[in-house]
Amino acid sequence: MLKTIFKSNLIKTLEKVAGEENVLSSREALYVYSTDSTNIIDAEEQAQAVVFPISTQQVSEIMKYAYKKNISVIPRSAGTSVCGACLPKKGGIILDFSKMNRIIEINKDNLLCKVEPGVIVEDLQKAVEKYDLFYPPDPSNLKVSMIGGSIGLSSGGPHTFKYGSTKDFIIDLEVVLSDGTIIHTGCECSKNVTGYNLTQLFIGSEGTLGLITQAVIRLIPKPEAKKVMLAYFDTLEDTSKTVNDIISNLITPSVIDLIDKNTIQTIESFYPSGLLTDKEAALLIEIDGFMSNLDEQYQKVIEICKNNNSAYIQTAQTKEEEEKIWISRRSSFGATAKLAPNVVTEDVVVPRENIVKLVKGIRQICDKYKLKTCIMGHIGDGNIHPNIALDLRNKIEKENFLKAKAELFELAISLKGTLSGEHGIGCEKSEFISKAVEPDTLKLMKQIKKLFDPKNILNPNKIFSED
Repeated sequence: MLKTIFKSNLIKTLEKVAGEENVLSSREALYVYSTDSTNIIDAEEQAQAVVFPISTQQVSEIMKYAYKKNISVIPRSAGTSVCGACLPKKGGIILDFSKMNRIIEINKDNLLCKVEPGVIVEDLQKAVEKYDLFYPPDPSNLKVSMIGGSIGLSSGGPHTFKYGSTKDFIIDLEVVLSDGTIIHTGCECSKNVTGYNLTQLFIGSEGTLGLITQAVIRLIPKPEAKKVMLAYFDTLEDTSKTVNDIISNLITPSVIDLIDKNTIQTIESFYPSGLLTDKEAALLIEIDGFMSNLDEQYQKVIEICKNNNSAYIQTAQTKEEEEKIWISRRSSFGATAKLAPNVVTEDVVVPRENIVKLVKGIRQICDKYKLKTCIMGHIGDGNIHPNIALDLRNKIEKENFLKAKAELFELAISLKGTLSGEHGIGCEKSEFISKAVEPDTLKLMKQIKKLFDPKNILNPNKIFSED
C-alpha cells in the first residue's frame, strides 16, 4: 500500500514539473521503456515512470526531487544500446530525451554547432552539410541514434579511423548533476586547457556522472569528393596486410572496414547487392579529400590491393552504387537477425597487428559453442563486432553464449585489447571490467562516481558491477 501511495506522489510531482502529457506510467509503457536493444527483459526491473523533459530546467527540477527522495534516474535516447546502458536496474525514473531535439545553432565561421541531446545523428549531419560542413561520427544506427546517447557511449563508426569518434568533436557540455545543479564543462573554443577537462570525463560515462542537456560540437569542412570500393580477398592475412600497406604508403582512408565471409553471405541473402560470396573477406574502403588528388590516392589503393592478391575490386561509379554499398554494409545486423530470433552484437578492440588472431579466435570460440557468428568491424582502428545469432529462449544456447562471451573478452584482453571501443560497458560487461582495468585505476573511477553521485542514483549498476 505504501508503495502505491509513493508512486502516486511521484507521478503527480513529475506531471507538475514536465506536464501530464510528458509523463507515462501505464504498465505497458513501463514495460516497453524498461528495455533496450540488449535482448534483456526483466519484469522485476522496471521503471516507476517515464518522463519526456523539454528543457534543462525541467531536468534539473526532476533531479532535485530524485536526489531528495533517493530515486534512481536513467537517461535514455533512442534505446539502441546493446550493452544494457539504459536499463532501470534499480527501478526509478527514465528520462527520455527525444523531445529535447533542437539544433540550436550552426556557426559556419567558428565551425561549431550547439544541439540538444535528442537530435538524431543523421539529421545533424544533413543539417551541417547544407553549410558545406561535416560531422564525421556515424554509428551504424545513425538514422535513429541520438547525440545524447552517442556522447554517453562515445560512439564511433566507420569514419573513426581517419576523423576520430564522438569524443574528438565535443568541446562543451551542459550537464545536470545528481543534486540538480547545472554546470558547463568547457567553452565555445576549440582549444581550452583552463583547468581539468571535465568534458572528456562525461563523454563515455553512460549517464553515471550527470545528465547531458546540451552539447557544443566541433565541425570540419566537408570533403570535396570521395570514392567507395569493395576489395575481396581469399585470406584474412592478405586482408590485414592490405590495410597496413595502405597506411604505410601515407594514405589515410576515411573508412576501412572488414566484412567477413559469413557476413557477406548473410547480407547477400537478406539484401541482394551483387556481393561476392565465395571470398574469405572484403574491405570496404572509402577515400576522400580534394578532387585534384583523389584519383592519385585511388590508383595507389587499387595497386596495393592487387599486390596483396585481391581477388576482385568493385568501385562505385555513381551515388546510387555508393549508397548500395553502404546499405549493404549497414545491413549486417539486420541480415544476421534473419538467422535466429536474437542477435547479440559484441564490441572489442585490439591493436591492428592482432586483428587476424582476434577474428580467427572469435570463430574458434563460436564454433566450440555451436554459435552462428558474422564478423565485421573497423579494421583500421582494431574495433571488431561479432554479430552472434541465437535463440535466447533456448537455455543451452544462452548458456553457451555466456561462456563464449567470457572467452571472447579474455581473448581480446590477452591480445593487448579491451572490452569496448564504442558500445560501452553498461550492465552487460560490468562484471568483466576488473579484468581490463588495473585495480588502482578502477578504484579511482569508482571514487569519481561517488564524488559526482554520492547517493548512486544516476544510472546505477552501469560500468561497475554491484558490490
